[in-house]
Amino acid sequence: MSRRFRTAAVAALLLLPVPAIGQTSAVVLPAEAGVSGAALDRLTRTLGEQVSAGLLPGGVLLVMREGDTVLEHAFGWRDIEADDLMRADAIFRIASMTKPVTSVGVLMLQEEGRLLLSDPVSKYIPEFARTTVAVAREGGGYDVVDAARPITVRDLLTQTSGIGYGYGIARDRWEGAAITGWYLANREEPIAATVARMAALPFDAQPGEQFVYGYSTDILGVVIERASGQPLDAFLRERIFLPLRMPDTSFFLQPSRRDRLATVYGMSAERELMRAPDASTNLGQGDYVTGPRMSFSGGAGLLSTAHDYARFLQMLLHGGALDGVRILSPKSVQLMTVNHIGDLYPWEEGVGFGLGVVVVGDLGERGKPGSVGEFGWNGAYHTAAWVDPQEQLVVVYLTQVIPATGLVDFDLVRAGVYGAITHAYGPTPRP
Repeated sequence: MSRRFRTAAVAALLLLPVPAIGQTSAVVLPAEAGVSGAALDRLTRTLGEQVSAGLLPGGVLLVMREGDTVLEHAFGWRDIEADDLMRADAIFRIASMTKPVTSVGVLMLQEEGRLLLSDPVSKYIPEFARTTVAVAREGGGYDVVDAARPITVRDLLTQTSGIGYGYGIARDRWEGAAITGWYLANREEPIAATVARMAALPFDAQPGEQFVYGYSTDILGVVIERASGQPLDAFLRERIFLPLRMPDTSFFLQPSRRDRLATVYGMSAERELMRAPDASTNLGQGDYVTGPRMSFSGGAGLLSTAHDYARFLQMLLHGGALDGVRILSPKSVQLMTVNHIGDLYPWEEGVGFGLGVVVVGDLGERGKPGSVGEFGWNGAYHTAAWVDPQEQLVVVYLTQVIPATGLVDFDLVRAGVYGAITHAYGPTPRP
């Protein structure tokens, strides 16, 4: 299959046509979009050095500015042992980068009057009518108390429902129910059945009081099913993936595309890259090809390509529409991409959390290159993507390393991309 590897230094040698169905945008010389080709070439060399040092197997980096693709770079190997080079159309497990997609689905249903963000979750999932919270006892153990109020759809979108991944105070009960961890692809039951059993377990915090990262978006997937009358995979395919021309985004892989699926590797404590086993777990290759294909995880289940995910992000950057297809209204995108939780976000200074995405609020507090108003999210298999409206920038960076202990490539990519910008977006004419 043809593909296009694009850098400023080697474009003339490696430029190949891309199938029209996968085309994200026009491909331009970086200078035409206010970006230094030499700086992007330096970034691609840096990624190659990470591969040569045995820190990364390979990956795909796609950078768009002002609606144009300025860098599309596939590097390293899709499968080291098979000596199979990475390609731009490789398919990756994007894990929690699924969350923004599911969140968009919820906002679509609100626009159609099928739900409200203020609705109690129990309106769609009756098992959530009465929920409980585990409270630590002084000296050990815990008590189980009633939730102070119903969990709402907005609580789920903002990860403030109090529902974690089963590793909180009442971990013993979650383990007893066989519901822990974000990986659900191997389950031989629909996601609605798993979520219904979840409702009877003690949660980690009272609704609205803490940012607790966990199953909230998987529960939203069931809300979508109930409000729309469709299975989650069908809803996302028909309402988002097909209209946006995202042919390689799905919960499970078509067997004919197996040779495009990036292989999972892990970083050992000794900082050695090792192939993950063919195991049905989040630390293995997973059940994305031959698994039960029953559990559609709205929180962490999708597979995608850099092209496909960039189209999704472009839609958000353009106020909810792309190539004449409107998915959301601009006001829904605005609501999605502002901070909803004040200072509750615990993982990074200078940022907050919107509806399924992290949002940058203070560049100095964060201490990294970027812009106020930037939004995006990462995935557990070591994938990252973000939108910078101020710079009209979309970045998708996909690799497959879990655990990714001690890796710094995310910061290298961020520094390289922003270091390549030669003029701010705005009225400055292109050279």
